[in-house]
Order: sequence, then C-alpha cells, then structure tokens
Amino acid sequence: MTDRIFIRDLALRCIIGIYPDERREKQDVIINIVLEGDLSAAPRSDAIEDTINYKSIKKEVVRMVEASDFNLIETMASRILDICLNDEKVQQATVTVDKPGALRFARSVAVEMSRVRQT
Repeated sequence: MTDRIFIRDLALRCIIGIYPDERREKQDVIINIVLEGDLSAAPRSDAIEDTINYKSIKKEVVRMVEASDFNLIETMASRILDICLNDEKVQQATVTVDKPGALRFARSVAVEMSRVRQT
C-alpha cells in the first residue's frame, strides 16, 4: 500500500531559461509534488514524527528554487526530487514543474519526473 501527500500549485519566481531575456527577469514557475511512503503509523500516533514533514520539504524547495538560475526546468525538477528523497520517509516522489507562458499560444510548458528511493 502506498500513501501519498500532495503539495499542489506552489507558485514561485526564479531565473529559468536559456534565452537572454529569460536570464534577466524572474519568471513564474508552478510546482506540484507527490510524496509517497508508508504513513500508516501517523493516524494512530497523531505525531509529526510518524509522517512525512511536508512543511520542511516545502521550505527547502522554496529556498532552493528562489535562489536558483537553472537553464532547464528538467534540472529544477531533478533538484526538487533530490530534496524530497532526502527525507527518509519518502520512498518515491513525483515532481511537476510548469513554466507558464514559455510558449506562445500555450498556457504552460511542464516537465514531470519521478524517482524511487534507492535501497
């Protein structure tokens, strides 16, 4: 059985892109994260120690993204996955990074990546 915690629509601003105009001004990115693991002890104990601390993961993601200047959203998604999997309770994570307005006539361009904890 896999339990999931969702962090939805985390809206941040950062330097992202390969073109000179993208390197000058911060742009919006929308991040969605799915954290998977065994959360069965948490309802019984009602203790944060028995679940994934999504607030601490979110804080690390915000700090990293807002200070970043990646060329590719793929690189950003991979670094976010690294942060998620640093929590030993996270067995698998999926990250979607949307870059609104990246293409004319498209609402957004997004990349989605998933990683499983290596044992």
